[in-house]
Amino acid sequence: MAGLYLHVPFCKKACHYCDFHFTQSLKQIDEMVDALCLELEMQSEFLGKDSIYTIYFGGGTPSLLEHQHLKKIMKVIQYEYDLASNIEITLEANPDDLSPERLEAFYSNGINRLSIGIQSFHNENLEWMNRQHTGDEAIEAVLNARQAGFENISIDLIYAVPAVDHSIWEADLKQAIRLRPEHISSYCLTIEPRTAFGKWLEKGRIQEIDEDFAAEQFEILLDTMYRHGYDQYEISNFAQPGYESRHNSAYWKDEKYLGIGPSAHSYNGKFRKANVANNAKYLKGMEEGKIPFEVITLSREDQINEYILTSLRTKWGCSLDLLKEKYGVDLLMEHRDYLNKISLQDLIYEDERHLILTDSGKLLADKLASDLFIEAEE
Repeated sequence: MAGLYLHVPFCKKACHYCDFHFTQSLKQIDEMVDALCLELEMQSEFLGKDSIYTIYFGGGTPSLLEHQHLKKIMKVIQYEYDLASNIEITLEANPDDLSPERLEAFYSNGINRLSIGIQSFHNENLEWMNRQHTGDEAIEAVLNARQAGFENISIDLIYAVPAVDHSIWEADLKQAIRLRPEHISSYCLTIEPRTAFGKWLEKGRIQEIDEDFAAEQFEILLDTMYRHGYDQYEISNFAQPGYESRHNSAYWKDEKYLGIGPSAHSYNGKFRKANVANNAKYLKGMEEGKIPFEVITLSREDQINEYILTSLRTKWGCSLDLLKEKYGVDLLMEHRDYLNKISLQDLIYEDERHLILTDSGKLLADKLASDLFIEAEE
């Protein structure tokens, strides 16, 4: 079983925190859809005979796609790939795009899961982040999606936005719970160099994110999710029982996936490849019948360390047996003293041959994972 990702590199507006690949010009959207369809045809052998059990439209803003765009893409996918009968098909969306008409178009084209980028219900925060929608529009989008028939809805929220206290964050969480989405992704605000926030930081217009403030908001998030029946299955992701994102879970479990479109990455269990993150170069390459990409060679140690890093972020944890069987690594032997130390500090524990972080450990996930990395043999 494998996953399929399609990158739709268009946005109406540039959020101040975002460093993903996109353009604000929609002039080439028809041409891009044709290129995505061509690449889908050209890449149909990449995953071998594996069935596709999850499709994910990401970006960018895939909710800018029109009915005819989705219809064309889905027709190619259905013809070229073996699709699982219970396939999960997710589309990322901005609230301001989710009119009843557009939702009907998504639903009729087989989309059965929406990931709605809300970020906050507080209008001042939305304006500060340069979001296109208002808090009321975010609420209306979820209600409209329900009306259209969607029974699997995820919403995104951002915490650690500068504030005098936690009242706005608590209000955002309260409103999110009222809507009862099946899934909530909540990410700590980060300031990336090539973003508006990154430039503001350089000029002293904003300060670095307060780590203590962010940690307090993360703890408020955990408490709220637990109290309302959401399972934290990955550090930033919470789901009602049975509604974990199958697509993202595949990344964390070292499963195969094919990425289509500019900047998309693919992994077939042996190597990773990355398409060029440039719309003009991607379109030119596809016009010439050549997918513009580079192969990313992963050493044995790279693969091991990537697995440790991603798996420790999940509730399933890092499988000691997988490391032993696939890579010949005995992590307990490699890091016995360190694992004993952080276990006594209540940061990690072992359960059925899996290393799993505690709630305290999750606050230090990247540090703990990097300390467990395997070094290359000389």
